[in-house]
Amino acid sequence: MANTQRVQRVADQIQKELAQVIQSEMKDPRVGFATVSGVDVSRDLSWADVHITFLDKDSESDCRDALAVLEKASGFLRTRLSKAVQLRMTPKLRFHYDGTAIEGARISALIDRSLDNSAGADESAD
Repeated sequence: MANTQRVQRVADQIQKELAQVIQSEMKDPRVGFATVSGVDVSRDLSWADVHITFLDKDSESDCRDALAVLEKASGFLRTRLSKAVQLRMTPKLRFHYDGTAIEGARISALIDRSLDNSAGADESAD
């Protein structure tokens, strides 16, 4: 039980530090406005799966390109992370696209549009 709490604390700290490094120190414009939506760390702390959301990317190919940039910069990001998080070994980083925020916004827009259409139909019926 204590080990899972430690793993979660490490994951939260990695998420916080990576978000700051990506926003402040990544100079590549292909990354754009990226947010770290979550981090899953293996139990032995050797790997960290970093879930990234791109708020300024519309196409899947743009997201893949930005993920490729982050993968290439993983050594740089690990170095920055090792200075911020005091661990015996800094986890290797794997980046994954997290489209839940964009998908949620799309669904919300569809619901709003549907509600507007039904409100317009109710007004014309009166």
